[in-house]
Amino acid sequence: MNMPADNAALDALIRQRLDEILPQKLEEIRAAKTPSMTIIATKGTLDWAYPPFILGSTAAALGWNVSIFCTFYGLNLLKKDISDLKVSPLGNPGMPMKMPFGPDWFKSLNWNIPNLIQAGIPGFESVATMLMKQTIKNNGVADISELRSLCVEAGVEMIGCQMTVDLFGFTRDDFIPEVKEYCGAATFLPMAQQADVSLYM
Repeated sequence: MNMPADNAALDALIRQRLDEILPQKLEEIRAAKTPSMTIIATKGTLDWAYPPFILGSTAAALGWNVSIFCTFYGLNLLKKDISDLKVSPLGNPGMPMKMPFGPDWFKSLNWNIPNLIQAGIPGFESVATMLMKQTIKNNGVADISELRSLCVEAGVEMIGCQMTVDLFGFTRDDFIPEVKEYCGAATFLPMAQQADVSLYM
């Protein structure tokens, strides 16, 4: 019996069979896998609160596994009361001021207000926040509390950065009870590595 020849023939048969069944098996595995997404939220302003919650709730509604890791100012998104989130147009050239009232021609104007005026007028940030909230309401867009509740109801995992909690002197009582866990980058990064989509905001 010629063992090397028999082994070579067996190897060739195995390779042929693998080539036939492997693509189908890989496709079955891909089809059965639940997509996943991780979001790193680093900002805690009204305008920056929308992207993680909109993307998170939408992905969860599509059946994805979603985790939002809130770090630094992004921890504001996990506080019990988020009604005081503000928007700051100062230094944000991508944010023209638009008025949520008046005739259509007036509402369509872009009010490019110089930074010097924005920084020099007391209460300008509060006015900008009020105008943004009114614009959101006028257009039937859900507010941040509603979007966060949608995320929680859809099973989005809310994760707080423990280092930032310690850094800013927060306690866990400052945050909603639905926060799944508090961890650091070393715990979160492997989750992001395994995710199909990972976003930084």
